Amino acid sequence: MPALACCVDPAVTPPGYALAWDGSLLASAAVPVSLISGAPPLPSAVDGGSHWSPSHSSSLYNVDGWGAPYFVVNSSGNISVRPHGRATMSHQEIDLLKIVKKVSDPKSSGGLGLQLPLIVRLPDVLKNRLESLQSAFEYAIQTQGYKAHYQGVYPVKCNQDRFVVEDIVRFGSSFRFGLEAGSKPELLLAMSCLCKGNPEALLVCNGFKDAEYISLAMLSRKMALNTVIVLEQEEELDLVIDISKKLSVRPVVGVRAKLRTKHSGHFGSTSGEKGKFGLNTFQILRVVKKLQEAGMLDCFQLLHFHIGSQIPSTSLLTDGVSEAAQIYCELVRLGANMQVIDIGGGLGIDYDGSKSAESDISVAYSLEEYSTAVVQSIRYVCDRRNVKHPVLCSESGRAIVSHHSVLIFEAVSVSLPAVPAMSQQCLQYLVEALTEDARADYGNLTAAAMRGEFEICLFYADQLKQRCVEQFKDGSLGIEQLAAVDGLCELVSKEIGSSDPVRTYHVNLSLFTSIPDFWGIGQLFPIVPIHRLEERPGVRGILSDLTCDSDGKIDKFIGGDSSLPLHELEGEGGGGGRGRYLLGMFLGGAYEEALGGVHNLFGGPSVVRVSQSDGPHSFAVTRATPGPSCGDVLRVMQHEPELMFETLKHRAEEYCGSGNGSGVDTDDDDHGMATNNNHSHNMNNNSALASILARSFHNMPYLVVPSSCSLTANGGGGFYYCNEDEYNAVVDSNSVSEDEQWSYCCA
Repeated sequence: MPALACCVDPAVTPPGYALAWDGSLLASAAVPVSLISGAPPLPSAVDGGSHWSPSHSSSLYNVDGWGAPYFVVNSSGNISVRPHGRATMSHQEIDLLKIVKKVSDPKSSGGLGLQLPLIVRLPDVLKNRLESLQSAFEYAIQTQGYKAHYQGVYPVKCNQDRFVVEDIVRFGSSFRFGLEAGSKPELLLAMSCLCKGNPEALLVCNGFKDAEYISLAMLSRKMALNTVIVLEQEEELDLVIDISKKLSVRPVVGVRAKLRTKHSGHFGSTSGEKGKFGLNTFQILRVVKKLQEAGMLDCFQLLHFHIGSQIPSTSLLTDGVSEAAQIYCELVRLGANMQVIDIGGGLGIDYDGSKSAESDISVAYSLEEYSTAVVQSIRYVCDRRNVKHPVLCSESGRAIVSHHSVLIFEAVSVSLPAVPAMSQQCLQYLVEALTEDARADYGNLTAAAMRGEFEICLFYADQLKQRCVEQFKDGSLGIEQLAAVDGLCELVSKEIGSSDPVRTYHVNLSLFTSIPDFWGIGQLFPIVPIHRLEERPGVRGILSDLTCDSDGKIDKFIGGDSSLPLHELEGEGGGGGRGRYLLGMFLGGAYEEALGGVHNLFGGPSVVRVSQSDGPHSFAVTRATPGPSCGDVLRVMQHEPELMFETLKHRAEEYCGSGNGSGVDTDDDDHGMATNNNHSHNMNNNSALASILARSFHNMPYLVVPSSCSLTANGGGGFYYCNEDEYNAVVDSNSVSEDEQWSYCCA
């Protein structure tokens, strides 16, 4: 224990103890940190060599497992996007670090001047996901000899962003891809988007419904949209029958069935007989009877069910689909005009790349295996019952949108345990104030250290610390001595290798706003540095966000680790500086944006839309929207930023901008000039104060670190870097000047 031995003087040893610290003994018996603390060992180069390459990082973070076929580690050590999946050519790959540079560099340097955190949307990936899902079902239909087609719907609850939904309708128009809505606002946006879609695309209306919801759905059928009202409760049928007569609309009706098949994982809580939604067999029979009595049995055309999200295996999928197919055939037998079987959601995402059926964050099948299991199960049941094959529909929202966006954020500092230099005077001062019991602990600590008994050393260090804490609480020990014993114990832990090796990286992010599923349900997402992957990560860390909340941290990662291999912050040796270190959270395109709140009034990230291009960097930013400003998030909570600004501006003028404060009279001849000068000074000062206040309302709530620029566009207003059709045309017409940023609310 060399560092400790050099700062201990035998003169301060309590009576009866011999102190002979031999650092060489402890140095030769050093215990690996990972064996004492339980932390996973730091990665080492393959085959014991010292060389580290991007391929080693790819393996360490399992990028090829969870990222394929869209994310890879490139030869520069950065994460790249393969926007067209497996069909992506090498020159089409998009380097995420180059996107961040383009977005965050100041406008004067050719950038967009946006602030992190940042969501990067990748419409090419979204298109590829849609096409891959469609192709998988088409292949299964062809190989299984299925006699009907597949046409899916996207549940807009997964991500209601306008451009995401519009992209899905546009990309899926050629194969009749539709939308699913679960509320009145979602129905309105689905109706609007599908006006530009394929007329055969389904608009599936799920969720609890009132008369207004059902009237909207009826109106959409009058507007020639292919709308289906799915009954979640038996009582909804009475409204459907009554409103259809009043509006003279012949509705298309479906039911959501409660299956016996139950998904046992976290996401299966809505499945089974006790599920939140749907009708049991007795209720379904009453629906058939009531529609028959109303002369509307021909309107009954769709059967819907949902086993639960993240179905882990095709065996469970086959079991549920087969049960639903039997119900479908029974409805045909009872005279319903059945056309479609909607298998709901459940197509899972392999978040950790383990391809395991035993995990809530993985699945043990591919798109092709999933679609084959569905087609095969329904064909088998229908053929046995001699029933015409139904149109197949799925609501695979998570599988469609998860991959298309990346959340990028920055580590701004890192916390390390402070180990102070321990001088002889410091230890002498400490020992003199100790009680007899505490002195005995100190002596036992030194003796154990001399013998190389590490566990005993730790025991007495901890006991000494506890006794000193008790002394401090009763007022017999000063804060300087308490700090000294803290330093001594930390030094002991460090020297024998038992101190916690895990560092806390402070990230410019709100966990509650941007990754709410981690906090709410323990959902894990891949989190990886997006650069410096040609370097071996030298430390392990957890991530702590900006919120004033103890839950605002990420300390669980894919693979089961409680910490993440990370690199030292540049220029600081890991010592708490503000180096530029960028991390990405992947596969979060579903639900996270919709669920995020405004904890601590942190709003959402900036958002850019990036398309693959044949330009020099393989990409073009086709839309860029600053994140919500402080004023925007204040409005969400019913505050009025304009009035708040006025109050603060007048207060600043009253207390900060009046008079020269000297209290010295001026000569009469100079009085007029001095008054004018003071007035001019006060006006300039008031203007500067107003500008500072206004900027605070207009800027994002997140930290402005030296490597990022202040926001120069009106928060939430958005602006285009380039036209959607002409990638190289820069449009600055929507940018806002500095004066305009705050003048709107000046008196």
